[in-house]
This record gives sequence, C-alpha cells and structure tokens, in this order.
Amino acid sequence: MTMLRSYVQGSWHTAPDEGRPLYDAVTGAEVARLSSAGVDFAAALEHGRRVGGPTLRELTFHQRAALLKALGQHLREHREQLYAVSAQTGATLFDSKFDIDGGIGVLLAYASKGRRELPNDTVHVEGAVEPLSKAGTFVGQHICTPLRGVAVQINAFNFPVWGPLEKLAPAFLAGVPSLIKPASPTAFLTAKLVELIVESGLLPEGTLQFVAGGVGDLFDHLGEQDTVAFTGSASTGAKLRTHPVIVNRAVRFTAEADSLNLSILGPDATPGTPEFDLYVKQLVQEMTVKAGQKCTAIRRAFVPEPHLDAVVEAVSARLARTTVGNPANSEVRMGALAGLEQREEVRRSLKALADAGRIVLGDPEKVDVVDADPDRGAFISPILLVADPDRAEPHEVEAFGPVSTVMSYRDTAHVVELAARGHGSLAGSVVTADPAFAREVVLGVAPWHGRLLVLNERNGKESTGHGSPLPALVHGGPGRAGGGEEMGGIRGVLHHMQRTAVQADPDTLTVVTGRWVQGAQRHETPVHPFRKHLEELRIGDTIVAGPRRVTQSDVEHFAEFTGDTFYAHMDAEAAAANPLFGERVAHGYLVVSLAAGLFVDPDPGPVLANFGVDNLRFLTPVKFGDELTVTLTCKQLTPRDTSDYGEVRWDADVTRQDGESVARYDVLTLVAKKEA
Repeated sequence: MTMLRSYVQGSWHTAPDEGRPLYDAVTGAEVARLSSAGVDFAAALEHGRRVGGPTLRELTFHQRAALLKALGQHLREHREQLYAVSAQTGATLFDSKFDIDGGIGVLLAYASKGRRELPNDTVHVEGAVEPLSKAGTFVGQHICTPLRGVAVQINAFNFPVWGPLEKLAPAFLAGVPSLIKPASPTAFLTAKLVELIVESGLLPEGTLQFVAGGVGDLFDHLGEQDTVAFTGSASTGAKLRTHPVIVNRAVRFTAEADSLNLSILGPDATPGTPEFDLYVKQLVQEMTVKAGQKCTAIRRAFVPEPHLDAVVEAVSARLARTTVGNPANSEVRMGALAGLEQREEVRRSLKALADAGRIVLGDPEKVDVVDADPDRGAFISPILLVADPDRAEPHEVEAFGPVSTVMSYRDTAHVVELAARGHGSLAGSVVTADPAFAREVVLGVAPWHGRLLVLNERNGKESTGHGSPLPALVHGGPGRAGGGEEMGGIRGVLHHMQRTAVQADPDTLTVVTGRWVQGAQRHETPVHPFRKHLEELRIGDTIVAGPRRVTQSDVEHFAEFTGDTFYAHMDAEAAAANPLFGERVAHGYLVVSLAAGLFVDPDPGPVLANFGVDNLRFLTPVKFGDELTVTLTCKQLTPRDTSDYGEVRWDADVTRQDGESVARYDVLTLVAKKEA
C-alpha cells in the first residue's frame, strides 16, 4: 500500500515504518498509509527560515501575488485529479467543488488583493504619519515587515484543500514560508494537492513544506518569529496553545475550533414568506453539504415559538428527500463522513443531544444507502432534533455531522441570550426582512460571533450562504470558536508580519518607507514632473504653481455651471450668519479644480490618466480675493510588473497668500514607463 510522502528540505521523504492506514470513506478500503517517522522537524523549520524566507522577502508583494495567481491557475487546470481523490473522502462532486474550487478561489482572491491593496514593495506602510513635535522635525509611522520564521499550519480533516490554501495564501503574500500538516483521515487528498504544487515548480524552494503524519517534536523547535495556525477541535487547540514553547516564546498562535453556530428565523418570516423558505433551504443545505462536516454548519436553529412545528415539518420534508450513498452515483445528494471513527464520534454526541430533546427525523444507527455498503462506509442519515432551549446540552455538545437541533424562542432578548450560551461561534445567520429586528439581533449576538449573515429575499439569490467563508472577510470567532482570525483580506496577511513604530525625521522616514513624508525635502526640477516617465520620477519631485486669485465671478460662474448654488457661496446674508464662514466663500471643489489647472501640463506625455483623489480635506475657507498656490510632490511610486505603466501618488497642498493650507489631498495618476 502507498505510503504518503512528506516534502521537507526540498525533497520527498518516505517514512521507514509501516505507518497507520487511511481508508476510503465510502468503501472502507485502505487507500494509503501515513507516518512522519524520520522527519527532522528542526531541520525542516530551519530550511524554511534560511532558504524559503529570504527568497520570499526579496520579492515584492506584487511579485508574490503573481505567483499565487499562477498557482491558482495551475491548480484549476488540474482540479479533476483532485476531484477524483476527493471522492474517497466521502465527498460528492458538489462537496469537492466547495472544497477544491473554494480553496483555489482563495489563492486568486489574495493574488488580486495583493496587487490592488499592497505596494509593489517589500514593506507595508500602515496608517497615517503621526506628528510627534511642534516644528514637524520628529514624526512617527507604523510599518509592517515579514516575520523571519515559518508559518506552521495544522489543518482539519473536513476541508483538505481549502484549509491548507486558506492558510498558505496570506502567509505567502506576507513573505513567510509555510509548513503544512494535514489531519490524518483525509491527508491523502492534501498530499495530492501538495504534489501538484511541487510539480508545478512555481513556488520558490523552501516556501512550502508538507508533513504527512504526526507533528513529533515540531513544537519544541518553534521560535518567536514562527506562527502557528490551527484548525480542529477546541480541546486539541487548547492543548497546543499551552505548549511551553508557545507560551514562553510568545509564538503567535491562532485557532479556529469547532463551534455551535446558529441560525435565527425572524418573527416576520412566517410560513409562506420567501424568508421562511430561505431559512428552511439553508438549514437543510448546511446539514447535508460535506455531510454536515463544516466548522460553520448550523448546529442550533432558533425559531419563534409559533413557527416551531412549521419549521420542523418543512425541514423534515426536504431532508427526507436527501439520498445518501456513494458520491459516484448521480442520484446521491449526501456522501459519507470522513471515516468510521468520525461516525462513532457523531453517534456519541447524538446520545447526549437526544437526552435533552427528541429526534424528529433520522436514525443514528440505520440509514438507507445508495450504491454502497452501509457497514463498510461511514454513512449516517441526516438527524434533526427538537430540544428545550433551556437545557444545557444543545449549547454545549456538537455532533460534527449532518445534525442540527431546532429550538424555540419567545422574543428578541430571549434569542440573544440563547445565542450567548454557545460561548462563541464562527458564524451565525439571521433570516428576516425586518431591518429593525436584524439590527437588534446582530448587535446583540455580534460579541459571540466572528461572522454574521443577514439573509432575506433581496440578497437570497446572490448570497454565498451561511457556511461559506470568504477571503475578504475574517474567518474565526471568539471563545469556544478559538479566539482566532484567518483571511479577512489584508488582515490575514498582516498576521504574519511585525508591526513596528518607526520614529525619525521626515527625510529618514521617507527613505525607510519609500513614501514622501510632509516636512521631507522636495526637489523642484527644471522638467515638469508630468513630462517624466515612471522610471524617471523620484520621490520628492515637486512642482510649485500659482498664484491664482479667486474672484467673485469665478465662484458665481462655477455655481451656475455646476448647479451648486449652496447658500454659503451665493447668499451673502445667509453666509454671514454661518458661524464657520461669516461671508461668502468659494466652493471646495472650485479650489481643487483651480489647483489642477495650475499644476497640470496640458500636452500629451507620460501621464495617461488621473484615476482618483484620496484623503481630500478642506482645511480653511477661501474667500474672494484670496490667492492660491499649489505644491504637488511625488509621494509614492508603484510600478506594475505586468503593465506598461505604473501608479504615482502625488501630495497636493493648496495654500493661500499667508501660507496657510486651504486643502490637502492625494492625486492618483497612471504614468507610462519609458520602455513602453
């Protein structure tokens, strides 16, 4: 039988022992063996730190993003191979796509975010410059740089593709190499994923390592620059979190644990309404997709007391039509659990839940199976329970399978109180067309949830549903859910970086950050900056233009031309009564327009387009007769590796005759490269 190989220190490693068997969840046949015997964990970590890390840190965020995109495209081309292996985990084709296509989607999403939201540089500048002195010669800025360690990623069995890719993408984009350790029952699918990645040759050596088997003494060799991202049971997460090395070296540890996620039906969603139907459909889907083996699946279904029987009847009717069996059969809608051990774990949990209520649909010990042997495969029927919401068990026991418990609530305060009894969840949903009810519930349960979906007829067709984590939003939750966060867009990247406050003079800070800082030197050049190609521009290049006198006729013409006849510009008596002005003033957008007229070079040249204005602030009123001068300074250069142009951010400071700033903002332009 095939022994799954680890990929460490740049080569494949096969354990010398017999390992433990892994089984096909559908047939019960042995598909592979698993062991990490012989892996030198200290050497693997050091390989990541000394080989993978330096190589990644030499690349800019945009270059790393390009590699993630290429990897996502490569995996998409080979996903049929992953689908084939995924079927052995008990997954239907829909389940497999949820896992595999979802994971590839995370790679592509982070590739896009890296190009759009991060600089084409190796340092991320966070937030605004903080003035630290009266004269402006001492300033501060937060920067984020990659940690010099390895991102150790311990994944759960239920998403053997999405899980690793969800963790790999932000770590790689941050510039930190990964060491992937899959859960045993479905490790053979993660092994196939890693095999495809390694064979692609896309990722630099040392940036991805894979351990098939136990973690051995891995944790003993972690350092303060390493991170650990864990997905799995709350008990295992607690054990790992308290490892002496994690505690003593303050190793960053984030956990996503099992949780008792909820879905709440609003009082307005009576039987026959679109929201009632959405609630029922979503609950059934969450119970049956991946055979309910999702960390976000709905375990507690709260419904208003008057609608309890109607919900149970509607859900039971849909579940009764769910065919269970071999995923290869096109009639099957729900496959097997990950293994026989998992089925026994679900049955044990169901005994505790049944003591607190009653099973209204399904039999934990018996299931009709299509095209498979129910004794050899890890099959179980969908189980729907009804329980007393005041019993502790439904809020404490999770059956990690196609199981959900329906409970009634009296009013909004009651359901908010019931939600808190779960002690923290990854995801929750509120199905209602009543915004006021939605607000009260969302604000009431938010402290116990990492993500909340408000579902109604308006967004029902486009919603990704209760159980789908999205790369742009945080995935994680407080309390029982582990207290960690993954993804969340750039937030997930910053988890692998060190935020450092840098205090310096403006010139030094400009060099460190690659962004011009107010108070740093400017360079007025004989060539207008708009006549320079991207490669010719330098941070600090400046043009000073003006003055331009603002007249009453300018203001009145602008008002007539644009239709902006706000009283502060056109009504002398009303403007005089305004405590901020005391007299008629110029439009703020007139000031910006006049400034553009002063600094723009009109002839065709390297500047291709103005694509935005950021951080615009009008600082003091401009009155009739004031003279405006604009100082435009090259603030940041962002080349685009795949384009014939790049982005240039300019600092615009519009001042009046006494030197006081009347407007400050950033101008964003696209500038051609000379070689293009």
